[in-house]
Amino acid sequence: MVKALAVIPARGGSKGLPRKNVRLLCGKPLIAWAIMAAQGAHTVSRVIVSTDDAEIAQVSREYGAEVIMRPSEISGDNTSSESALMHVLETLKSNEGIQPEILVFLQCTSPLTASTDIDETVQTMIENNADSSFAVAPFHSFLWMRTADDYAAAVNHDATSRKMRQDCEPQYIETGSVYVMKTGGFLQSGHRFFEKTCMHVIPKERCLEIDDMADFSLAESRMTNRLHQQAIHAFPRTVGALVLDFDGVFTDNRVYVMQDGLEAVACHRGDGMGISLLRQKGIPVLVISSEVNPVVEVRCEKIGVPCLSSVSDKLASLRQWLEVQGISLENTIYVGNDMNDLACIRAVGCGVAVADAHSSVRAAADIVLSRVGGDGAVREIIDMIVERSEAL
Repeated sequence: MVKALAVIPARGGSKGLPRKNVRLLCGKPLIAWAIMAAQGAHTVSRVIVSTDDAEIAQVSREYGAEVIMRPSEISGDNTSSESALMHVLETLKSNEGIQPEILVFLQCTSPLTASTDIDETVQTMIENNADSSFAVAPFHSFLWMRTADDYAAAVNHDATSRKMRQDCEPQYIETGSVYVMKTGGFLQSGHRFFEKTCMHVIPKERCLEIDDMADFSLAESRMTNRLHQQAIHAFPRTVGALVLDFDGVFTDNRVYVMQDGLEAVACHRGDGMGISLLRQKGIPVLVISSEVNPVVEVRCEKIGVPCLSSVSDKLASLRQWLEVQGISLENTIYVGNDMNDLACIRAVGCGVAVADAHSSVRAAADIVLSRVGGDGAVREIIDMIVERSEAL
């Protein structure tokens, strides 16, 4: 199979939506969605982010991409994406003496891009013996333009003979998400469309470029729906147990210190109701906490959940408890929020992070919840488990 280089240009400056490329969308930085799509594509062997921004570089590395820092002279508002692609290719040629046969250009402002969109756009170019290809979506709207004398003029149709949509020639809109090029031809032409160019059609619901907050909100809505379905499919075939951290999962990670030195936390009542629903399904629940505060045990006793507190090695404690219960790691779901949860999240069949978890935890998790800790995050994952069990 052909292996391509995927390049994701991502500047630090964004006037329409400041810090857009690292803004959290459904719990992950915007650029992370493009990186993960590229990593999941079978035709891509390497993913490089081109940026001028230290934070974008750090986030990109956290999600497994390589980073090539872009000089300021090709990082301005009017700089073309092609210049960033050229810089990456020149850097690879100079530092490693390599030039990939196929270049995949992905825009991080299109977070709904699927890995299959990338693979199929690459295959479309190869199968059609073309030199470049790009993703498009079906387009059925009638376009108009304003004339010099301020009247309306039809653009893609005859206004005097309005055809039914099904009788019109098929038209397509450029999605702005995936562009594929033979590298040699791109270097010669200097732009993404050259020689024989073909199109790959993707579903129109994945056609969305983020320019402003309205676009961002729409992307978040669509992504939430997609993730809900993916989350249910990410669960083990048989859910053997749900294991949860306490602070930052049942709570918002804050602690209230009283005058007498006692500490208190705030929990969400909906989580307790969720626990009772899961108990009816016969799925055991466990809380593992490194916290020494007795409030953990008091809350767990209140909602009827066994608790291991003051734990220094969460994974060792988890393994021991599962062995006693006769449950495998592969059939376990673990929910956490901070770095001491990483080992468990990586070891179980399905690792879950609350929406405000540490960035490293969100990057490692199979599922990132829409709820933050202490605000119904536990209930959210339990509702998903119940929905999955009822669907089987």
